[in-house]
Formats: sequence, structure tokens, C-alpha cells
Amino acid sequence: MTDTSHNQKPFSETPEEVEYELRGQIGAIWSGGRLFIGMYTFLLASLAFSYFYLRAANNGLLWRPHNITAPTSYGWTIWTLSLVAAALVLFGQRRLRSGNVLDWQVAGWVGVACGLGALGAQIWEFTAVPFYPGSSGYASTFIGWSVINIGTLAVATYWLETTLARSLRMRKKSGGASPELATTASARLFRANVSSMTYFWGFVALSGALFLAMFYLL
Repeated sequence: MTDTSHNQKPFSETPEEVEYELRGQIGAIWSGGRLFIGMYTFLLASLAFSYFYLRAANNGLLWRPHNITAPTSYGWTIWTLSLVAAALVLFGQRRLRSGNVLDWQVAGWVGVACGLGALGAQIWEFTAVPFYPGSSGYASTFIGWSVINIGTLAVATYWLETTLARSLRMRKKSGGASPELATTASARLFRANVSSMTYFWGFVALSGALFLAMFYLL
């Protein structure tokens, strides 16, 4: 028993076990990103239900007195910037897959600027709305959506920015030309994160189009 305790060999994982764990981590990133989109969809669905329920009920004709609406110019600006950011992220991902890391980084940083612009416009819009938060059903649901959209744009822009920062850290640490395209574990996890982030930005643009129509056009 003494010989056994003194002659223990250090534990080492086989390449197959390492690859299995890595695939599990990549799958977790993939599943987590889609699950996050699903949870966010339920949040938006509850807001959409409130909107259409109050609009159909129109108790006391207080759904939308005098056809008040939020400033349409702000709505188009916010959604356009979100759409441009999503398009840039998608374009950047395709360029990254084709081996053009610099194009992805440039598109990503421009996307960050667009995301911050949309976030700033959404916040500043509160100073221009012609109603109080609880003055009508439309006003209440609009303020609720605006707060949710502020959080959405902040999370999406932060996710994009941290992904770009991670790319810069990888480049600084490895000293190579394109460590993001390597076959190492960190590079593969990085690309999985880019994919999930791109999907989320696409969902932000699509859901933004729905609420643009609901609050600014209908």
C-alpha cells in the first residue's frame, strides 16, 4: 500500500478526452446562445401581448388618445442603426470564416459604434416623447419596450465589444498573424462565441422591425 501511494503516476487526459471536452464547451456556447434568444423571445412576446390586448380592449378610449405616437424619426434612427450593426456583424463573421480577420475587426468596431448610437438615441428619445409614461395604454407599453430595448442594445453592444477585445488579447498573447483562425481550443471557442453573438444581433434587428411597426407605424 505504501508503494502504491509513493509510485502514483500523474493523471493525464488522452487527446480523445480533451477533444470531447472541447466539443462539449463549444456545444454549450451554441446552446446557451440560442437559449438566451429563446428566453428573450418570451420577454418580447409578453410585451407584444400587452400591446395588442390593450389596443383591442381600448377601455375608456384611453389606448391612444388623439393618436399620439412616439417621434417616428427616432424610431427609424434606432432601428436603422441596429440593422446596420447586425449587417456588419454578419458580414464580419463571413469574412472571418474566409480568413480575413482584419475585415471582421473593422466591421465589428463600426458595429459597436452603430450599437452605441442606437443606444444613445433610444435613451435620448425619452426627452422627446409627447406623453407621460402612464397617460395611456400606448404610452405604458412604449415605455416598457424602450426600457427593454435599452437593455437589449447594451447587452448586444457589450457582447460585440468584448468579443473584439478578446480577439486583440489573443493576437497580443500569441504574437501570430491570425490566432483567431487557428485550430487551438481557445480559437475554436472564440469562433463559437462569434457565431452566437452574430445570431443574437440578427434577432435584435428582426425583433426591432416588429416593434418599429407596432409603435411607430401602426
